[in-house]
Amino acid sequence: MHTLAQLQKQQVGLRLHSYLVEEIDELTKQFSLNRTDIIEEAIKSYISQQKAIILYEGVERACSELKRIKEGDKRIESLGTLEELIDELENS
Repeated sequence: MHTLAQLQKQQVGLRLHSYLVEEIDELTKQFSLNRTDIIEEAIKSYISQQKAIILYEGVERACSELKRIKEGDKRIESLGTLEELIDELENS
């Protein structure tokens, strides 16, 4: 969840290619939305996708490490705790 302060709108300026503005305008007409709504939803979607990619990459690394541990790879220097692993995945 977000705080009330985080939910306040802030005006930003950006430059887009003309063809993107035209496509956005087509969507605004089709869905009865304004440019802000379309751009905001696109940004939310992009951020969500990037966070998912980061999470899955971290899970893949953790699974690979666990597989090496299970197979007895002696090169693993420190296992750490589950909390450290979760913290590393969340912050990497």
